[in-house]
Parts: sequence; structure tokens; C-alpha cells
Amino acid sequence: MTTTVSRPPNGLSIPIHDAGAASISKPTLNGRQPNGDAAKEPSSERVQIIDDEKRFTAELTPQLTRWGLQDAGFDYDIVAVFGSQSTGKSTLLNRLFGTNFDVMDEAKRQQTTKGIWMCRGKGMNVMVMDVEGTDGRERGEDQDFERKSALFSLASSEVLIVNLWEHQVGLYQGANMGLLKTVFEVNLHLFGKKTADGRNQRTLLLFVIRDHIGTTPLENLQTTLTADMQKIWESLSKPPELKDRQLSDYFDLSFSALPHKVLATDKFESEILNLRKRFVDKSRDDYVFKPAYHKRIPADGVAFYMEGIWEQVQNNKDLDLPTQQELLAQFRCDEIAAAALSEFNEQAKPQRRPIETGKVVDGLGGMMKGWRSGTLARYDRDASRYHQGVYKRKRADLVKVLDSTLEPLFVGQLKNLHKLNLGGFKKALSDGMKGESYNFADVVKAAKARCEKKFLEAAQEALVEDTDWSYDEEYGLLKEEMKSVADQCRKDETKKMVNLIERNFKRQISEPVEVHLNKPSLDMWDNVLTVFRDTLEKAESAYLNKAQSPLSPLTYVYVPSNLIFVAGFNCTEEENTTSLATLRKRAWLALRAKVDEQTGELSFLGKLRTHFEERFRYDEQGVPRVWKPEDDIDSAFKKAKDHTLELIPLYSKIAPVDSSLEYTLPSDADDSLASDNTEEFDFAETLIVFSETKSLDLGNRFRKDADAYYVEAKRSTVASVAQIPYWMYGVLVVLGWNEAMLVLFNPLYFFTLLILLVSSYIIIQLGLTGPLFQVAKTVGGEVQRQVHDRLQEHFTPPPETVRARPTRSRTNSSDSEIRRRQY
Repeated sequence: MTTTVSRPPNGLSIPIHDAGAASISKPTLNGRQPNGDAAKEPSSERVQIIDDEKRFTAELTPQLTRWGLQDAGFDYDIVAVFGSQSTGKSTLLNRLFGTNFDVMDEAKRQQTTKGIWMCRGKGMNVMVMDVEGTDGRERGEDQDFERKSALFSLASSEVLIVNLWEHQVGLYQGANMGLLKTVFEVNLHLFGKKTADGRNQRTLLLFVIRDHIGTTPLENLQTTLTADMQKIWESLSKPPELKDRQLSDYFDLSFSALPHKVLATDKFESEILNLRKRFVDKSRDDYVFKPAYHKRIPADGVAFYMEGIWEQVQNNKDLDLPTQQELLAQFRCDEIAAAALSEFNEQAKPQRRPIETGKVVDGLGGMMKGWRSGTLARYDRDASRYHQGVYKRKRADLVKVLDSTLEPLFVGQLKNLHKLNLGGFKKALSDGMKGESYNFADVVKAAKARCEKKFLEAAQEALVEDTDWSYDEEYGLLKEEMKSVADQCRKDETKKMVNLIERNFKRQISEPVEVHLNKPSLDMWDNVLTVFRDTLEKAESAYLNKAQSPLSPLTYVYVPSNLIFVAGFNCTEEENTTSLATLRKRAWLALRAKVDEQTGELSFLGKLRTHFEERFRYDEQGVPRVWKPEDDIDSAFKKAKDHTLELIPLYSKIAPVDSSLEYTLPSDADDSLASDNTEEFDFAETLIVFSETKSLDLGNRFRKDADAYYVEAKRSTVASVAQIPYWMYGVLVVLGWNEAMLVLFNPLYFFTLLILLVSSYIIIQLGLTGPLFQVAKTVGGEVQRQVHDRLQEHFTPPPETVRARPTRSRTNSSDSEIRRRQY
């Protein structure tokens, strides 16, 4: 819930993030109302502990009593805020702690907080100090109070909130780094000694980055601020006994970011609530009021303690302002440097866009050198007559700014050169390998040398003297990427070569393996593996000749249908070993695929039937057998079947008789070089063509086919036994003798028989048997149709007869009845 106190003199409302907060009127310095109204709650009263005339108030002790903190002992905390004027410090404190500090009238943009004010946090034992902002126009060049108030806040509080805008991060003066340096150095001299209990005085510096829009991540801003703080600490003039002390011995750094209060109001309020939890929730890991930061001063002694600190700060001479001569030099050198830097930025700006879009700017190094030297020359001409210490210090700062502006251009130029030359390297490789004859290693070497030369020439041109820039890292990356591209290209070319050799290998072993597998014998696998080994040796020789070192003489390798001009790939021994292992594996898989093709279920059963038929249906001379009743079919069948069944164990496993022909598959093959990736497999399993179950199935199926042949043979013998007896032919001759003589000795019958025999002979010789049968069939069909029509016409009565027929039928029935009765 957000409540609002009564409008302060500047006309702005002060929101307080606390449930049930009441409207509170603005008190004066000592807690008295300016118009005599009733006094407000003591816990919300505020007091100006140090006024704008640098006087410490005597009202702090009574105010602690009114706040109810006089008897709090150590149960209290002190927090202060530090930052430039008009950056919303008072508003931040009001939001975080429910205080009612005056806030700025944005219509006037003038100083609001003068001196140092203190108020108790609402609902918490926290004393909150609102410190006058730095770099205000009201004090102008008077930086004395800024330094003393900052040192007082740092020395007396447990948590110092450093309030700054996001755009001030990375700035030296804008982020008050110069002031912090002075404060740190004096603080180390005054309060850097260990306490009575032997511990260092520690303070938490909480950087609250305002108007954070998220373009730069908080982590990056944190890194920048941490580096700036560390740099400040290292540049401090430390006492001899404290020269080895680190920043972390006295300060802890913490960071938080808040969005824009006006443009992102809801998000700003949400983040304020989250930040507030760090001050009130003791269970959080990032709780800020840790015991290590407490000054260990009882609450009733805080006023006296702070007054003592302010007295030391007031009397310290190290916080005195610089001399007028140095001030003038600082002002003029900054002015001269800003003018020179403005002209420099105008010169450099046109070249940023091409660099950011990935283009290589010709002559960029010369342009950067001219801009840099011209800017420094203008600065030296106008600023060298001022205080030399300030002049040199500001010149060093200007050089850093110039170099920080030019370095991104240099780095961008290197990256663009890297990209351009890497693309050129790839194109040179592609162009070099387009011809039919080329040496791969020479192509890579020439392309690499050409691209490296271009990169080095352009990178050296872009270097600027008196800088620590280097192109070695980018050059190393370019060489590594070119090597990676060349290796990948060589791998692709090697893969193509292996695939080509593999295809030729398959073509060469196809016919010999098929021939040997179709002629089963005990040495069948020996013959197959011999062909495989000889062909594989030729394939390996073809690979080695092409993958040889470029120093070796080039040769021609003949592969059927291909004449390859061998290009030296300059492959390493390890690459050759891997590629050869892959080639052997692919060759074995090709052989195994051919074996599977020839031993497929249907194909292998066909081989068994063919083998069985050759031994059962043909004799030893290859003549077909005509089975007779007296032949021993059973023995022939059993012998042929057993001999055929012996082929199944022979084909079931690749097992040569000669053990020297046994093949062992290499284990270091690279499947990525193969024509297609295959799954992992067990080489021992590839030697098994038929499993035991498959062998039994094939044997059973073959037996069924063989039994069919056996039954057919048996039936043929039964048919020969059932023929007409020879004596029957003699009976036919005796009984038909007279009829035969009649035909032979009768001229008419004999002549007719002779004509029929001659006609039949002529018809058969001329091949007219089929046409005559067709003509006879057609004529017979036509005769049959005509006869059917005539009979139908004859037996079908006329229509009049059909209609008169029932009457006659009744008359005839009557006559028949009369005659029956008469009878």
C-alpha cells in the first residue's frame, strides 16, 4: 500500500511504502511545526544533524529519546545515502524506509537537501541519513562540504547507499569516482586502524543504479563498477602499515537496479519493495545489516560518536581543495579535450556503420592513425601551457578515450577480415578441386598461404602505434578454422573416394561370388574368400595411391569404368588407418550382402531343388532317367536327398577349409566415411548365414519338395505297369484279318483309304490341322443352328390353332365321356 504525507514546502507529495501510514506534516530542524500546528509522531520526526554551515547539531541526543532509541543498546542500524544532486536520493529513502525527507520540485530542478538530515525508519530501529548531493550548482566550485559529508557518512554508517544513474556508470566524475578516491584515502588514514576487539571497520557499499532500462545487464554494470572501485583502491596513497590491505578488508560491494520512476512506475514500485526486503527480512541471504558492519557503539552514545567523527573530518587537511592553478588547468584541459574529442568522433562516426555491417574498410589503419594523432596534436597545442601535472594526466585520459573508441573499429576490422578470408579460403578450395586432375594438398597449401597473406597485410595496416592492440588471437582463430575447413573437405573427398572404391568393389566381386555360390563344394567358401581378398587388396591399393603424400610421385589407378587421376590428400597415418579399416568393413558388408542375396529363402530352396534333381532325375552321364518297375527308386531318392541336405550346413556358416583365408574385421572403422551409416553389429554373427532354426526350417521345406519328386517317380512306374498286354495285339490281328483283306482287295475301299491317307499327310505337312478343325467346328455349329430353327418352325402351332385348342379339348372330353357311358 502506498500512502502520502502532507505536501512539503516544495509542493511534492512524499509516498511512503508502509501499510496504514498516516499523513504527516513537514517538521522543521528541531522537530517544531513552522505554523504552530500540533506536533506529529516522534518516530517520524527528522533532525538536521549537520547544517549547511558545517555545524553539528546539539539536538541529536534528545531526538534519539523521542525516537525511542536511547535505550536500544546495539539493537539499531545506521544507513546513509550518497550521490549527485537531483538523482532522487531523498525519494529513494522515503520509499525504502518510510521517512519524510524533502524531495525535489522537478519544475525547478534545484537543491532540496542542504547539509545532512536524519530520520528514523518507520517501524524499524534504523537511523537514516539523507546527505546533501554532490556536484550541485548552488555550491559551485566549493567541494569542501561534499568531501567532508561523504567521509562522515562513510565513517559513521553501516551501509552507504551510492545512488547513481545508469548512464553515469563508467564515468569518472559523473559517478563521483574522484570524490570516492579522496574519501577512501582519508578514511583509510583516519579510521583504517583496527578496533579494540581486533577487527577492521567494515562498511557495505550498496550501489543503487537508477533508471535501469535493461539494455546493459546488471552483471555488466556490476563488473564495471567493481573494476572502478578496485582501480581506485589500488591508486590510493596508503600508510606503510596498511599498504598490503585490500578493498575487501574494509568494504563489501553490493548492487541493485531500479527502473525509471516515471516511465515504468509499476515496475519501479515493485523493485523498491524487493529492495526494501533486504533491509527488513533477516532471513534473506542478501540482508544488508549484518553484524560485521555494526560500529558497536551503544545507541545512547551515537550522538557523541558522530560528533567526534565530524570533528576529525573538519580538522583534516587532506580534504582541502586543490590550488586555483590546478583548478584552471583541469577546467581548460577538460574543455580542450572535449573539443578535440568531439571533432575526433565526427571523423570516426562514418566508419562505424560499415564495420558493424561486416565490411572491410580499406585504409582503416591509416585513417585511425590520422584521427588519433590529429586529436592529440590539437590537445597538445592548446593544453600544454597549463599545469603540467594536470595536462599530462588529462592527456593520458584522452588517450584512453581515443583508444577505447578506436579499438572496437580495430576489433571489428579483424573479425571482418577473418570472415572475408575464411570465405575466400573455402572458395579457393572449391575452385581448386573442380578440375579432373588436382593435388588436394597443394590446393590447400596455396589457398591457405594466399588467405593468410591477405589477412596479415590488412591486420598490420589496421594497427595503431603506441597501443597494446594485437591481431595474434584473431589470426590464430583464422588458422584453426582454415585447418578445420580443410580437414572437413579432405574428409568429404576421402568419403567420396571410399564410396567410389566400394561401388567398384561390389561390381568386381558380384559375378565371381555368384558363380562360386552356385557350385557348392567343400572349398566353396575358400574360393569366395580368395576372390574377396584379391579384390580388397586392389581396392586398398587404389585408396593408398590416392591418399598418398604430395611428395610421392603421382600415379594412375585403373578402376573399371573409371580412370582416376590420383590427387595427394596428404592424409595422416591415423587417417589412413581409419579409412582402410572403414573400407575393409564396407567391403565385408558388401560381400555379406551378396551372400544374403544368393542364399535368400526362395533362392536357396531353388538351389537345393536343382541339386536334388541333378542327382535324382539324371544319371551320372547327365541323361534323364525313365523309371521302370525294376529300378531301385528308394535308394536313389535317399542318396540324392541326403547329399542335398548336406549343403545346408555348408551354406549356413562362412567357414573356409584353409584357416589362412579367415577374415577378421577391424575395430577402428569410421562409419562416417561409408556410403551409408550402419548400425553396430557383431562380426561373429555376420559369419552365420543360417541360424540353427532357419536351417531346420529349410531342411523341412526341402523334404516336402523332395517327397513330391519321389511320388511322381512312383506314379510313372505304375502307369507303365498298367499298359495293354502284348498278346492282345495278336488277338486283334486274328479277329480283324477278314475286314483288313476286304479293304485291301476292294478297289473302291482301297482307293478311298489311299485318298484319306494322302490328304492327311498333306494337311499335317502344311500345318492345316488347326484351321481345318476350326472350319469343321464352325460348319458343325451352323448346321446345328439351322436344324434347331427348322425343327422349331415345324413343331410350333399357328396362333389361331393355339386359341381354338381349348374348345376342341372340351368337346373331345365330352365325346369321350359319352362313349364311355355307352360302353
